[in-house]
Amino acid sequence: MNLRLIARDYLVRARARREALGTLLAARVHADVVREAHEVVELILKGALRFIGVEPPKRHDVEAIVWQFVDRLPGEWRQTMVELRLALATLSADRSRAFYGDEERMIPASDLFTEADARKAIDVVDRLLGMLERLVGEG
Repeated sequence: MNLRLIARDYLVRARARREALGTLLAARVHADVVREAHEVVELILKGALRFIGVEPPKRHDVEAIVWQFVDRLPGEWRQTMVELRLALATLSADRSRAFYGDEERMIPASDLFTEADARKAIDVVDRLLGMLERLVGEG
């Protein structure tokens, strides 16, 4: 299968999941916004890698792989990845907590994340989604 077709499929799926983030935000389930936002980021970054012919690893966190190949992406990718480095690390670290909560301290996921956390996660998705759209020529 053509890697660029797969990248476009990832884009379509990322767009649909981005819409779902709005629904989750409106329902005030902020932990789910954070969790799903990380999954959208995963699709976006893997889509970018596939678009440039790189087979992404079968794991959730691929930022390090993107850094290995960032020179094969348009210049805006390097700058944005620098700007989002902390936000991406935070999303990655929060992925499990957003699903399970803090099991050691017995705090449910819903008590760990605020609307501000959810909006930050959506902002990361929006920035990366725009870049993937431009990369595949659909933005």
